[in-house]
Amino acid sequence: MPDRALTIRSTGGRVAAVAWFVFAVLNLLDLAFNLTGKGGPHYTVTSATIAVLLLLGCGIAYVAGLRPAIIGDAEAVTIRNPLRDVWAPWRAVREIQGTHAVIVQFAGPDGAELKARAWVHQTSPRAQAKAEARARRDEQHSKVPGAQLKGRTPAVYAAQQLNEIRDRNRPRTRSGAPDKAAAAKAAGDATPARGAITWSIPALASLAVPCVLLVVLGVVAALN
Repeated sequence: MPDRALTIRSTGGRVAAVAWFVFAVLNLLDLAFNLTGKGGPHYTVTSATIAVLLLLGCGIAYVAGLRPAIIGDAEAVTIRNPLRDVWAPWRAVREIQGTHAVIVQFAGPDGAELKARAWVHQTSPRAQAKAEARARRDEQHSKVPGAQLKGRTPAVYAAQQLNEIRDRNRPRTRSGAPDKAAAAKAAGDATPARGAITWSIPALASLAVPCVLLVVLGVVAALN
């Protein structure tokens, strides 16, 4: 049975983004229909500027709160950062580390080694050091299996999960053991496995369009 895709996101970031969207929609409706004032709506450069600023905030909420994710499935690992996407098939992945961030090292389009740092689950070096010290202390003073897991940071746990998916999808023999011959054959395929880092057009547009509109409104305001 194929692995179910593992999707890792920031709950706090998504909640904050949704809260902003609700706030922005309510304010846009108020600007469009004057729900909280008297009389009909008044369309001015100022109201248009406020509306565009709300849209810019929605773009920021999208790229920083909703977009970021780490996805691991049977074929590859995908990292969605605010403005860029990283995709690497498991055969191209060299190493996955979990320290103060999830870092994936893989073979790029030209065969060069690339490193990608995930936006999700980033931890400060100080918090990482505290978590490692806590894990060592728990492991030394407790005989309960798994007690040391309390000291894992989200980045460490995410890296462990991704490495498990990667190991399960390596070439294997019928007995289930890793097959070095099959791995060597896969590595020598005519089409070698390569990952890629690309810009996200929707993410860029969600920020660029409101910025362009702000510039246009600024010019209009200056001419009036």
